[in-house]
Amino acid sequence: MGHSDRLLMGPGPGNPYPEVLEAFGRPVLGHLDPEFIELLDETNERLRAVYRTENALTFPVSATGSAGMEATLCNVVAPGDVVVIGVNGVFGERMCDVVDRLGAEVVRVEEEWGRAIDPQRMLDAHPSPKVIATVHAETSTGVRNDIAEIGAAKGDALLLVDCVTSLGGIPLEVDAWGIDLAYSGTQKCLGVPPGLSPVTVSDRAIERFVERSQSWYLDMAMIANYVTGGGARAYHHTAPISMIYGLHAGLGVILEEGLANTQARHQECGDMLHEGLQKMGLELFAEEGHRLPEVTSVHIPLDRLPRDQDEADVRRYLLGRYGIEIGGGLGPVAGKVWRIGCMGHTARPRNVTLLLAALAEILD
Repeated sequence: MGHSDRLLMGPGPGNPYPEVLEAFGRPVLGHLDPEFIELLDETNERLRAVYRTENALTFPVSATGSAGMEATLCNVVAPGDVVVIGVNGVFGERMCDVVDRLGAEVVRVEEEWGRAIDPQRMLDAHPSPKVIATVHAETSTGVRNDIAEIGAAKGDALLLVDCVTSLGGIPLEVDAWGIDLAYSGTQKCLGVPPGLSPVTVSDRAIERFVERSQSWYLDMAMIANYVTGGGARAYHHTAPISMIYGLHAGLGVILEEGLANTQARHQECGDMLHEGLQKMGLELFAEEGHRLPEVTSVHIPLDRLPRDQDEADVRRYLLGRYGIEIGGGLGPVAGKVWRIGCMGHTARPRNVTLLLAALAEILD
């Protein structure tokens, strides 16, 4: 089976939408060509629709999701600032690392992996933080953290949210929930290969940008004047033309299907996968009521693996025999949990049926 036939159901890139692959074949325009500029502006407008925001500063950072994390943080965090960070997985931990490198004070609100963070604990962690930051959909555990309650009671703090695995897949309301800064990735529910990080920033957050970001490349103040209507269009860097084509197409697929319909498709497949795994006698890892439909975490049934094989052998067998890729666990759940992605174009009932049948054949 060739690579093009593989069904990507890991927590990383899923199978792209066919319309996206077609878009990658378009002739490459210059990054200052008026036709490309028009397409870029339309891509940003589509991002606003999917993010559910009116934020003028909404655009794709020319790098993957971790660059979006760093971009949003380094533009509002200065040495000595206090940042409250929710940590119940790898990506909350990564936020702490970025903020620490910026010289700010990190106030950690930790929760056991597999469980959601209580929003009130985030609000009570410090009386006057500059930023409250958390992950909406924690890819490493398959857990959804609640955001709206934090936004409603954040006070003077800025609310920064990692939406890498949630944008386009589950309900996300940037404006209605009081989110000031958000970043995502293209390779999850948007159904586009990795390479861009869509970000959105409120006017309130722009007003509180640091005087001089510690990163030149990720300094959003250098383009904010144009996008907020206060100056001429600025040349900042050479845009990745083909990636913008792909993102434009992926967002178009979602908006044509209807954002609510896309989210319902993800939920249907997630429910189907959760139910199927439990019927096989497997135990889901993420806390009930906070389970993501797009990333399912399940305890590995070590006593049911084929003789003389470990969990990595089973994942390799799935890939070699059936062309299905699923992910292993990270950090403290490595070797204990599988993470199964069902995102973007991959979120189809037929793919869930195939995976469940393959697992049923493999496990004793």
